[in-house]
Amino acid sequence: MLGWALTFFIIAIIAAVFGFGGIAAGAASIAQILFFVFLVLFVLSLIAGMIGRGKTNINV
Repeated sequence: MLGWALTFFIIAIIAAVFGFGGIAAGAASIAQILFFVFLVLFVLSLIAGMIGRGKTNINV
């Protein structure tokens, strides 16, 4: 997902250089949304990993 955000950010930069303001703004918005979704999922994954780490019981 972070790769997609970076891709849309690069598209936004290229569109802005060529003067396509609307396309640049749209691509930048999509990149921003994807980046924040990535951050939320990353934090949730870290929290779930820390919670799940304490529950390891090995019965042999």
